[in-house]
This record gives sequence, structure tokens and C-alpha cells, in this order.
Amino acid sequence: MGTDTASGGTWADIRARALGWRTVDIVVAAVLGVAVGVVFWLWNIVWSVTTPLFVAFPPAQAAVYGMWLISGVLGGLIIRRPGAALLTSVAAASVSAVLGTQWGVMVLLDGTLQGILPELVFLAFGYRRWGMGAAVLAAAAAGISPAIRDNIAYNVTWPLHHQVVYGVIVVLSAAVIAGVGARLLTTALARSGALAPFASAKG
Repeated sequence: MGTDTASGGTWADIRARALGWRTVDIVVAAVLGVAVGVVFWLWNIVWSVTTPLFVAFPPAQAAVYGMWLISGVLGGLIIRRPGAALLTSVAAASVSAVLGTQWGVMVLLDGTLQGILPELVFLAFGYRRWGMGAAVLAAAAAGISPAIRDNIAYNVTWPLHHQVVYGVIVVLSAAVIAGVGARLLTTALARSGALAPFASAKG
């Protein structure tokens, strides 16, 4: 037996799940990545179009940021295997990059970071907890990456208090849009029967 995780699982269990990927798991991760990647590309347009609305206080635009953080959380909730959040997030970022984005190939770095962080939350729960609380925590964790990186890469000329507010709003937006949103979407897909090959079919 491996060492118990916080949620009652063992490292041996986690290792077995990580090595037990099925073809359907890979295919669904790819399909989710493509679908969410298209949404990301559309959200890039939404971000650009709405930017003038926040000229008085630019950090407030972070309220809509959470949509860009949904892929890893959704992939993790649906597939429920180690690496699913990371794979889905990278796939979505790759599709967004191919379709074209104002941030170029840097979205691949963002996708990687935004997949690793929720992955760590699911790992902390031993890949056994998939409820609303786990989803919100995973999404909030994903939000930490842009909350820090965007301020370093894009918002460097902002006053410190603007950067802090931006970071807080990004994390909150992630928790609500990506966390609550991914959990509700998973439940809806489960009820429709679309998740029959997965444990997530039970909700």
C-alpha cells in the first residue's frame, strides 16, 4: 500500500490511474481541448471588444477572465485521471494558438501553467473528490498563474494597487466562471448521458 493522501486514496491508486489511460480518455481530452480552444479564440475577441469599457479602471476587466481557465478544470472533472487537467488545458491553448491570438505562442505557456495548478489540487484530494468545492479550488488555483504572470508580462506599468486588484479579481473570476461553471457543465453532461464511459457519468 502507498502512503495515504488527504482524501483517503493511496499513491499506488494514483499511479494506477495515471497508467490506466484508455483510448476514450485521450480522445475526449482532445475533443474537449478543441471545443474549449475554439471558445478561447472567441473569448479573445470578446476581451478585445470589451477593453474600451474598462478604460476608467482596467483591472476590472479581469472579471471576465475566468472563461480562459475552464479547460483544465473541466477536463479533470470529466476524465478524472492524473494528467487530464494538464492535457486538456494544453490542447485548448494549442487550438487557440493555431486559430490566432493576440498573445501568440505564449498561450502555450499559459495553458501549461493553468493545467498544472488545478492538477495539483486534484492530486491533493487523491483524485477522489470532484464536487463543487474541489472544482472551485482547482479553478482558483489555475487563476493564480495569470494573476501573477499577467502583471509581470503585461501590466508592469500599472500602479501596484491596480495589479493587486487585478490579481484578486482574476482568481475570483476563475473560481466562479471556471470552477462553478465547469462543475455545473459536468453535471449537465452527466444527466444527458454524454459521459457514459466515465465515472463522472454519476454526476
